[in-house]
Amino acid sequence: MRNVWGHIFTLTTFGESHGVGIGGVVDGMPAGITIDVDFIQQELNRRRPGQSRLTTSRQEGDQVEILSGVFEGKSTGCPIGFLVRNNNQRSGDYENVRHTFRPSHADYTYTEKYGFRDYCGGGRSSARETISRCVGGAMAKLALKQLGIEVTAYTSQVGHIAVERSYQDLDFREIEMNPVRCADPMKAKEMEQLILDVKKEGDTIGGIITCVVRGCPVGLGEPAFSKLHAELGLAMLGINAVKGFDYGAGFEGVGQRGSEQNDSFYNDNGRINTRTNHSGGIQGGISNGQDIYFRVLFKPVATQLRQQATVDDQGQEMMLEMKGRHDPCVLPRAVPVVEAMAAMTVLDHYLMNKTVKL
Repeated sequence: MRNVWGHIFTLTTFGESHGVGIGGVVDGMPAGITIDVDFIQQELNRRRPGQSRLTTSRQEGDQVEILSGVFEGKSTGCPIGFLVRNNNQRSGDYENVRHTFRPSHADYTYTEKYGFRDYCGGGRSSARETISRCVGGAMAKLALKQLGIEVTAYTSQVGHIAVERSYQDLDFREIEMNPVRCADPMKAKEMEQLILDVKKEGDTIGGIITCVVRGCPVGLGEPAFSKLHAELGLAMLGINAVKGFDYGAGFEGVGQRGSEQNDSFYNDNGRINTRTNHSGGIQGGISNGQDIYFRVLFKPVATQLRQQATVDDQGQEMMLEMKGRHDPCVLPRAVPVVEAMAAMTVLDHYLMNKTVKL
């Protein structure tokens, strides 16, 4: 089982949904970076359950404890260990799935691979593991801040309701002003109502998160097996419930011709620039200095508070109705997870690029 992300800046995670806690070890963090614990906690608060009526009612404080690698508020260059304890477990909510495979979950595949499984909340396959990613991502953001690199994500679509404006025309200050984390306040209201309607029916719904990386220097990424967009895609597709990834013009650009989509270069007062950015800030797998932007598609949450047909671990067909506290839409809580994975990926490639030339 692979539990490590990154090449130079790495995150190793541990823990299960209903275990003692979720934690990790960040290695490769440059020494001397101010470790703002309040900022790290703020990032965790954006991910935690119970934020609004759009999310699960499970109440977890998700308080981070830094165990090592920080002295007098700064990173020492040594591994940074951390732990977030689970304090609001209701494992009994999962007793009815002890021997049952929940549709579209990892229950069946996990059992076939390992021979048994932790049925309480999915154990290791639970989205609660993303706590560690948010902590690692927060630390990466603190390092990127010193480099002038900023990572921002927002909900751009829920079901059929989509933000139609480019990210360049949006005010990112609006993102944390609504429970959907949408940069368009009018669309946010429509999305919120749709999620509440779906929740009332005991159903779930998916959507799209858009992420923008600003201030990224030219040269990050490798030309073959570690293309920057490929590693961003790997980072995003490793998040629970993610079904798709595209960057730049992406799938929407399939109807264009090359003459329409190519980004022409020009001399911008001594600096080489592009007139458009259909490439999404990455060309040939390497960042070109423009904004990097991409989209991440999330499926509807698999857990349904309504009856579904399934089988038990003996192959006996049955009907399942889940209990417990679950999200009708994962997007509002997934926004900081997308940012975290993007931040760690960009910082990792920045550090790799430092070893390329003197």
